[in-house]
Amino acid sequence: MTTSTSYRPIRPRLSRPLIALSLTLFAAGLAQGVAVYIDRSPVAADHVAGTAAWRPHAILAVLTAPFATGVAIRRRRAGRRGSVLLLPVGERASHRVRDTLRSAAGGNGTWRLIAAAPAAVLLYGAFRAGVQVTGGLDPDFTVNAWGGPGYAGATACHYLDALLMMATAAWLVDKILLPGQPPRDGSGTASRPNAGPAARSSRHL
Repeated sequence: MTTSTSYRPIRPRLSRPLIALSLTLFAAGLAQGVAVYIDRSPVAADHVAGTAAWRPHAILAVLTAPFATGVAIRRRRAGRRGSVLLLPVGERASHRVRDTLRSAAGGNGTWRLIAAAPAAVLLYGAFRAGVQVTGGLDPDFTVNAWGGPGYAGATACHYLDALLMMATAAWLVDKILLPGQPPRDGSGTASRPNAGPAARSSRHL
């Protein structure tokens, strides 16, 4: 006689404090961009050939697409749902940050806080994304920017750069923070998947 154990796909739950922090930084970036736009020069700057850097960004986009697709497929096979972009602001990430801070406050693992400096890239990325939205309305802000001289191109290239840097930073922080508690499903109970990749991936943000 054989039995099978069913489980619910792991649905990431978002952390309200981390979401609030991210939105606050993004809003601060929007405000900074507005200040840039208000203080714009009445004389338009000339475009300098070669500053757009479209070729390297096209290469980055081509390399990133299959990698991102592979990550999405792997997560689906592991029984995980939700966008990987939301992992840094998930409830699990919040627990791991809290546990690491408590450990450091107790005199253990202080090095983790120092080593977790890449987290600053995540925070700055949220701020810089906001700056691009409103600051990019100033023609001088994008005329010689990567992806310029237009607003759409500059925004696309800067967001691509920001996502890649933030993804790298999130990967590094994931290796540094304390493991935290097992992920929980929407009912608030720990998910117990069968053997497979999902059973070995409880560390992720």
